[in-house]
Amino acid sequence: MHALNVVSEHYAAGRLDTTEFYDRSEVIASARTLDVMRGAFRGLPGGVPLEQVDGRLRKIPVGEDNPAAIASRTTSTGADAELSSLRRRGGLIDSLDGVIFGVTLVTFLVLQVVVDWDYAWVVWPSLLITLSLPRMILRFSDADEEIYGELKDAEAKSRKKRLQEATERILELESKNDPGKI
Repeated sequence: MHALNVVSEHYAAGRLDTTEFYDRSEVIASARTLDVMRGAFRGLPGGVPLEQVDGRLRKIPVGEDNPAAIASRTTSTGADAELSSLRRRGGLIDSLDGVIFGVTLVTFLVLQVVVDWDYAWVVWPSLLITLSLPRMILRFSDADEEIYGELKDAEAKSRKKRLQEATERILELESKNDPGKI
């Protein structure tokens, strides 16, 4: 199940197309040895998410801290590099917007409630300026923001669809391997 979940994550991340996912998940579901399973993870970051220790299978953590996943990353060029830069800068802008809004809200509440300052509302117009500073520094234009928003929406829809398909496939393979289970 761990291996099926990991290959589903690769599919959801877009590293596999539908045919590859179905083929690989079928191999994993029918595998009886670790060697048979290795082929299903060939070319994927992190490799096989299982290892044999003292005759037993052990799960290998999956994620950014997995050394195999880190070592298998490739650098991108051209359009991929531009999209990667846009995603990185867009994510940073999203994070900074949250921090700036949070700090502004806390400042307003402190000035309004604790200090009892009648002009605490002044922090809200300043929000326009503070939200625009990261965009200026990172050279994140309105067009970049629009493209980033569309890209984020498209990736979210695509990921949701792939996750649904992966879940259906896992359930299909589970019921195939255990006919008594629904």
